[in-house]
Amino acid sequence: MTIVCRSHAEPSHPALRFVKLRPLAIGGAWRFWSFAKAVERHVEAAGYDVVYGLGRTWSQDVLRMGGGCVKTYLATAHDATRTPLERTLGLGKWKHRISIALEERALDPRGAGGKVRVIVNSEMVRRDVLERYALDPARVVTIHNGVDLERFSPRHAEPGGSGARLRAELGIGEEQPAVLFLGTGYARKGLDLVLGGFAEVLGREPRARLVVCGFDSDRARYEARARELGVDAAVRFLGGRLDPEAVYAACDLYVLPTRYDPFANSTLEALASGLPVITSLTNGGAELIAEGREGASVDVIEDGAEGRVARALVDWTDLERLREARGAARGLAERHGERGKFERAEAVLVEARRGG
Repeated sequence: MTIVCRSHAEPSHPALRFVKLRPLAIGGAWRFWSFAKAVERHVEAAGYDVVYGLGRTWSQDVLRMGGGCVKTYLATAHDATRTPLERTLGLGKWKHRISIALEERALDPRGAGGKVRVIVNSEMVRRDVLERYALDPARVVTIHNGVDLERFSPRHAEPGGSGARLRAELGIGEEQPAVLFLGTGYARKGLDLVLGGFAEVLGREPRARLVVCGFDSDRARYEARARELGVDAAVRFLGGRLDPEAVYAACDLYVLPTRYDPFANSTLEALASGLPVITSLTNGGAELIAEGREGASVDVIEDGAEGRVARALVDWTDLERLREARGAARGLAERHGERGKFERAEAVLVEARRGG
């Protein structure tokens, strides 16, 4: 197997070979385009049996659109991530224009898009791709993300487990419902909605605690917001960590009102850990969840999003309900183990190799 990239770490298997392409480009925006052109030249010369694209290129037989459509991300989530200065100066617009151009070229049915097979990770994204591009529906396949069922497991919450130890370190008792928000990029993932909603939760259940995990350069602003709302004493900001399996297991409920995620991996990680999930309709992972059984899905795009998040949190911070839902959450995740997803993706690659 050959991996074509701009940079790489040491190969993890002797059968892996890296080809590093670093064409000349001025600025990050043009780097996208120059890399795609370099890939095109390399693929034409190399004569591979099948080419699997994971990013912004147009020279593949199979394209996995793990990030969804660029225009959809820009319409639903991008504005929330920008600072006032970035909005004023319009920073990043060229980068997004080139990303859109690359996607359009890859999916143009009159060119590369007429031959490519597309793998998407949710029906939400599949509908979006078919609405935006005139592709043959039979060539756009949904393979939901998979999860490592061994790494993410309720056993970490058992006495002596990493989750139980972390919960004790955080000072959260067994009878205190612990809500987890985990994600990098707080604005896109909707932490502002969680903090506002959690204020209402504390009015109903003062024992509840909110754990915030993940990196964000603007973390201080969210900590200040927690103080403004009067919930700071009940919120634990952990920052970025390398043991998410322990963090899930330390909590009882996962909340991710993301403004756009084609399929947030954390959805399945939380479910595999035995946590019901409250997420948004703009997370492709929401389509797996049965409302009221493994969690809830809310609209975070229209006005009143904070109130909807708050109501879902209030509904789900009942410890008895959370404990009853743990088995259903884990059972759902077990139907989406990563091995089965790899096998389905391999089948698509085999078909592409045969020219199907």
